[in-house]
Amino acid sequence: MTISAPVRKMARVPESPGGAEETIGQRLRRLRLERGLSQRELSEPGVSYAYISRIEGGARRPSVKALRMLARKLGVSADYLETGSEIRASDERELRIADAELELRLTGSSPDTEDKLGKLREEALAAGDHVAASRASIALGLAAAAAGDNRNAIERLKQGLELAPVSPNLRPDVFATLGHAYSASGRPDRAVELFQKCLAELKELDAGDLAAEVRFTTYLSYALTDLGDLSEAQAVLDEALERAEAVTDAYSRVRLYWSLARLNDVRGQAAAALDCIRRAMALLEVTEDTLHLARAHLLCADILMAQDRHDSAGRHLGLAEKLFGTQAEAIDLTNLRRDQAKHAARTGNGEQAVSYARAALESAGQENPHERGNALWALAEGLALTGETDDADSAFRDATKLLEEHGHRRDVGEAYRSWGKFLRRAGREDDALEVFERAADLASEPLTVEAHGPR
Repeated sequence: MTISAPVRKMARVPESPGGAEETIGQRLRRLRLERGLSQRELSEPGVSYAYISRIEGGARRPSVKALRMLARKLGVSADYLETGSEIRASDERELRIADAELELRLTGSSPDTEDKLGKLREEALAAGDHVAASRASIALGLAAAAAGDNRNAIERLKQGLELAPVSPNLRPDVFATLGHAYSASGRPDRAVELFQKCLAELKELDAGDLAAEVRFTTYLSYALTDLGDLSEAQAVLDEALERAEAVTDAYSRVRLYWSLARLNDVRGQAAAALDCIRRAMALLEVTEDTLHLARAHLLCADILMAQDRHDSAGRHLGLAEKLFGTQAEAIDLTNLRRDQAKHAARTGNGEQAVSYARAALESAGQENPHERGNALWALAEGLALTGETDDADSAFRDATKLLEEHGHRRDVGEAYRSWGKFLRRAGREDDALEVFERAADLASEPLTVEAHGPR
């Protein structure tokens, strides 16, 4: 005779009438009587009624086999029968972490959610549950990255990976976010090392996961481009392209086209860059991935502005803003406002350029020196148009300093030339010549890794 009963979820181990914690025997007797079963009715071959009597009397502790059989007949889990808690503490903690992760995805980061995850992490560490502690740390790191806080993102993600190592093919998002945080905070060399290690690990696994290899090859290409090692960035993409015929996953092709577009854009090869990003957009448009489509429109606008095609660039900026919606991540909002500022300045709207550039700077904070340098450049051009010459000169100076340390060669040269033209219009010919000479010196310097980011 088997009587099923609803599973009970208990917050703590129940107490016996005397106030002490309920023993296994007491819990077995209570559940049996609640279901109207005798010891004989509960018994089965291998678990006699005499054995059950001794368990209830505290003279025996049930074996694993007996626990499972008795729990099944009583309609509860073996964990509940053994401990009085419907789920183990580690399982309950995992569920609470999962709830917090879901809350982050649905509503974004909030102090309450972050505090909850922080407490769960400490609780897991105290219990020696390194897997749960790792998961909580990683969730905190991803939330920090989404908020544009690269320093905390790096710290939390590294902690999570140290607590319980994760394979890059299982959690590519973790490694992609960590690598981007390194690059955005001015340490692309660390991103290069990370993605090289990921690719080596994937090859060691020998799982034949070409899509994963393409993913991390493109990430490595991004990092090498940020580092200024354009020839190596091209080399790793060439290797991936040789195997592209075997790639059937649309996102793998999107990543390859995107990487090539970005690399050609940095090289100043606008036509090739535009062709590649349009191929990526064509693939994205048949998906529902509005986030990556918005980012593609943003890159397309940037490439078009390099060709002085400002009307077309403006249309892509409008589409990007619409697709990002009101819940854009900090880095996406920074890039959008930066490019809108650049577009406004180059179409003669100084006040709008200043407004957009200041919004970009506020969103960027101090954690994204490359984006901050570009936003300051756009601000300088806007201030020059509105006649605020001293502020424009100061903004150009700050922009070129940041871009020279953290930017791409093309951006640094263009920013210096823009500054020189501004100084010439202001009648400061000697200062303008000095700035133009610096631009020429940069253009003639050999392209080295060290010139594009500190190690």
